[in-house]
Amino acid sequence: MTLDGKDLNREQEEERKTEEKRLEEQIHQMTEEEKVPESLKPENIEKLLGKQKSKKIFHWRPVYAVAAAACCVVIIGLAALGGVLQRNIRSTDGQPVLADSTKEKKKESAVSADGGIVLAKDYDEVYKYIEAERSTNQKNDSSEKSTGGRFGFGSTGAGNSESARSTESAKSTRGADTGGQAAADQSLSTPYSDTNIREEGVGEGDIVKTDGKNLYILSGQRVQIVNIEKKEMKQMASIRLGGDRNVSEIYVQDGKLILVYTRMEYDDGKERYGGNYREYTVAETYDVSNPSNPKSVGKIAQSGSFYTMRVSGEYVYLLSSFYANTSAGRTDIETYIPQVQGKSIDSSDILLPPYIRGSQYTVISTFSLKEPREKLDSKAVFGSAGLVYVSKDNIYVCEAYYDTGKSDVTQTCIRKVTYKKGGLQAIGQVRIGGTLNDSFSIDEYKGNLRLVTTVRNTGTGSGFAILRFGNGVTEGGRTPRDSNSLYILDGKLNELAKIEGLAKDESVYSARFMGDTAYFVTYRQMDPLFSVDLSNPQRPKILGELKIPGFSDYLHPYGDGLLLGVGMDVDDTGTTTQGVKLSMFDISNPKDVKEVQKFVLEDYYSTGISNNYKAAFIDKDKNLIGFSANGQTQSYYLFSYDKEKGFQEVFERELNGYSEARGLYSGEMFYIVAGNTVESYDLDTFEKIDDVVL
Repeated sequence: MTLDGKDLNREQEEERKTEEKRLEEQIHQMTEEEKVPESLKPENIEKLLGKQKSKKIFHWRPVYAVAAAACCVVIIGLAALGGVLQRNIRSTDGQPVLADSTKEKKKESAVSADGGIVLAKDYDEVYKYIEAERSTNQKNDSSEKSTGGRFGFGSTGAGNSESARSTESAKSTRGADTGGQAAADQSLSTPYSDTNIREEGVGEGDIVKTDGKNLYILSGQRVQIVNIEKKEMKQMASIRLGGDRNVSEIYVQDGKLILVYTRMEYDDGKERYGGNYREYTVAETYDVSNPSNPKSVGKIAQSGSFYTMRVSGEYVYLLSSFYANTSAGRTDIETYIPQVQGKSIDSSDILLPPYIRGSQYTVISTFSLKEPREKLDSKAVFGSAGLVYVSKDNIYVCEAYYDTGKSDVTQTCIRKVTYKKGGLQAIGQVRIGGTLNDSFSIDEYKGNLRLVTTVRNTGTGSGFAILRFGNGVTEGGRTPRDSNSLYILDGKLNELAKIEGLAKDESVYSARFMGDTAYFVTYRQMDPLFSVDLSNPQRPKILGELKIPGFSDYLHPYGDGLLLGVGMDVDDTGTTTQGVKLSMFDISNPKDVKEVQKFVLEDYYSTGISNNYKAAFIDKDKNLIGFSANGQTQSYYLFSYDKEKGFQEVFERELNGYSEARGLYSGEMFYIVAGNTVESYDLDTFEKIDDVVL
């Protein structure tokens, strides 16, 4: 089965999410104003994309990314790196933003150069950043007309909700299996699994949750509650949201159910379709102690579209992306200052970027499950949206950025906000080279922050190429080289150590930090898995490099000395896919990592895990690995693993249509939720027991 660029290349998928709409608009405008080769007109590009049904890989990406051809796994021991990292720049949600390379340099001198967080003095100061953004956009618009377009230079990327991502597009904990909730509730008589989470001990929302007694299922604008205490499932209640509310995620804990949705508020204050509107993210909490009669007990609302949520103890941390109106007047505060619970965030709670311009906020608010209508704290990270990583103690907003006047490579600005019992405190900011693949490329351990980035050459001049077809044919005449870097930062975001220039002409596809060792996969034609020793944070060392065909775009610990990889099998040329590949790596000796077993699902071109780590069901104790696979049809698979026999298929179910599917267990039953259907199976025999149509 052929893999198109979207399915084969995780990086391209992320780029398409943030850039597609803006690029389409710009290309269409240019075809009206400038003469463009027929083959590059948008309508013909779309036709070309539609023809890619053969096994040849098709690329649509900026020229700074190298065509997929090889994959490598790297293992790094995390030892310490020396030197202080200058932190002065910030960015968008995984996609670089090119700053003005002339006047911008002079403006940045007014910003703190020591990496400290800069908080706004008042709204006037924030508005200066808005004006600078407007001025830059106007300058770029003028430049487009005279040069034929900038294709993304000087603009900010759109934020994406984590469920589309993952940002949190992105994967599981430092060894925690899917059963995160069950592990926290061992006192319960009925063990059950929960969402595959990024950080052990930090809860996450999803489209399906369980408390061991009921399933809570997001289905369109409804949340269905299905009792599973008996073999025959029973629908208990349905919570329906009216209007144009779109539920993104749900979360259940201690008899409380949180629905997170986005609602539109129009200029006249009414909710309806059409007209000018503002987006608000709402976390509405329901008391489900009586699951047949759920009752709303409180709401928290904040500006912007939903990005992600985290839960630590009884405290909920809600994040949204708010776009400022850059054409707003100074007095139109509500259009460029985000609100929480109907009140504008204080200027002292707005974290300014390390460059004087901005158009987007990452809004963070907190509340307690015990008082779900009372805001505890809030912060707004201004500049542009970014990838977010949440550790047990800190929130990191990471924004890709590139400025050809200051650096010839892509960069990422990281801003750190610590959290505790609902309180938020800004700590610092730092700039590093390269951009992050997903939230698994960044990890906090023993107070230090470890990151793996892909560094791209931004270049200068008008030779920036938008499209790359096949195996390296470009428009624009430049083929910059990628490389990869590893950084270790201390608690104040000072650089301890770094390793640069890893895996030239390749990009990070997946990463997993496991204690004092880091593993990451890069890809071009082969699949190099690198291992890195991080035991001395000031002297990290590359331990090993294993090259195999294909790539793993998700890595997950699987017991002592084993690392599971899920990705694609690709031939030696890097242009033909063989199917979905499961790999088991022996990492008992990080200096000599081996792929000891592999299994290929032929005629499938992607998995649910590729787009969202929450779609993975992985339970080492039960020896089960579950996920949906996409090909001509969509199926849900369960595998076991044996040291001698390798991967063994224990269950396969073809699903109706294509939808986000989840697998989970409670007691002696395994459940598959896909679309509007719930099916239950005996966990030992996988004999079907019951089904419910929602």
